[in-house]
Amino acid sequence: MSAQPKQPEVPSDEAPPVRFHNGAGREADELDMTPMVDVTFLLLIFFMVTAAFSLQKSIEVPTPDPEQAEQARTIQQIEDDADYVVVQIDKDNTVWVGESEAPSEQDLLVRLRAARSAGAGSRHAGPSRLLVLADTGCRHETVVRVLDAGNAVGFESLRLATVDEDDF
Repeated sequence: MSAQPKQPEVPSDEAPPVRFHNGAGREADELDMTPMVDVTFLLLIFFMVTAAFSLQKSIEVPTPDPEQAEQARTIQQIEDDADYVVVQIDKDNTVWVGESEAPSEQDLLVRLRAARSAGAGSRHAGPSRLLVLADTGCRHETVVRVLDAGNAVGFESLRLATVDEDDF
C-alpha cells in the first residue's frame, strides 16, 4: 500500500483555510490595445482629410484699383477692343465664343485657340485677354469651366463680369 499524506482534519464548525496561489500557472494581465489603435486611425484619417483641403485649386482675383484707367472701362469698350476675346454664358449655360456656340468643353477649347491665334499672322499677335460675360442665372460650374479653358489656352488676362439677361 502506498502511504498517502494525511490531510488535517477540519472540524465542521470551522471555515476551510484560505489557500494563496503563487501565480506561476496564471497568464499575466495584458493591456488591451484596441481602443488606442482605433484612436490612432481616427487621428490619421482626420489629418489626411484636413490636409486635402489645402491642396485645392484656387483662382487669384486681384482687387480693383480705382486709379488704373483699365479698371474704369465699360464692358462695351472692352468688347470693342481688339485685344479681347469675348465669351458669353447665358442663363441656360450655353457658351458663346464671339458669335459661335461652343456646346462642349472640347469645342470651347478649339474656338478659344482659334480666336487666340486670329491676327497672329499680321504685324501684331492675336488677342491676349479673355472677357467672360456670365448671366446671373448661369451655373458657377460653367463659369469655372470657361475660365479654366481660357487659362489652358494661354490668355494673359482673364476678366469676369456678370450681366443680366437683358444685356445679351
